[in-house]
Amino acid sequence: MSQKKEYAVEFRNVTLSKNQRSLVSNLDFQIRKGEAVILLGRSGSGKTTTMKLINRLFRPTEGQVLFDGIPTTEWDEIKLRRKIGYVIQEIGLFPHFTIERNVGLIPSLEGWNSKQIKMRVFELLKLVGLEPEQFASRYPRELSGGQRQRVGVARALAADPPVLLMDEPFGALDPITRLELQKEFKRLQQELSKTVVFVTHDIQEAFVLATRIGLLYGGKLVFIGTPDEFKSSSHPEAVAFMECLKTDV
Repeated sequence: MSQKKEYAVEFRNVTLSKNQRSLVSNLDFQIRKGEAVILLGRSGSGKTTTMKLINRLFRPTEGQVLFDGIPTTEWDEIKLRRKIGYVIQEIGLFPHFTIERNVGLIPSLEGWNSKQIKMRVFELLKLVGLEPEQFASRYPRELSGGQRQRVGVARALAADPPVLLMDEPFGALDPITRLELQKEFKRLQQELSKTVVFVTHDIQEAFVLATRIGLLYGGKLVFIGTPDEFKSSSHPEAVAFMECLKTDV
């Protein structure tokens, strides 16, 4: 099997420096198609920077990031980003657009006809647990935080991108809603077989969602492996996160 078919994203000895300081350094790992890789780490560890290298919001100072076997620097930026869904904590819904228009935005930019867009929007709202007849005509201000986050996920999936980037999307929610959305998202990811890269500093969230966990510390990837492998890791930062988990329990 060729690398292009096997891997959605590859980091090849990637370093990003700004003002003579390395934000991330020597990142060298692969993300297989269909898996959920959780980037775990403390604030400032390089998680979000690593994610933004995938959709070329950042460009590496050294090394290469490959998307579907092609260096991101060789992609047209717009085409690259339309192949990558992006969900952030603040969601970024347009307040003056209805939910239907928010979710259908990218398909409309892609030139889909209105009937296709409506069918896709209704399909996705059902998929994320929002009845279209009830929610499509509403505005973001009329939804709860958890409902808006569901809309954000639906919008990211609208044009059927193969890869989904999620930057602490559930961080601002209350614990019960957060757990519900984590479980719902895991179901969606498995059902749709999307490649997901998910940033969090919450070890419990990582264990719920991860196929593999990538642990960042000081801008370096110090561990990558399955949740079970993480639990038995002797790296001090992995041990520290496991201690936090015991404390929370």
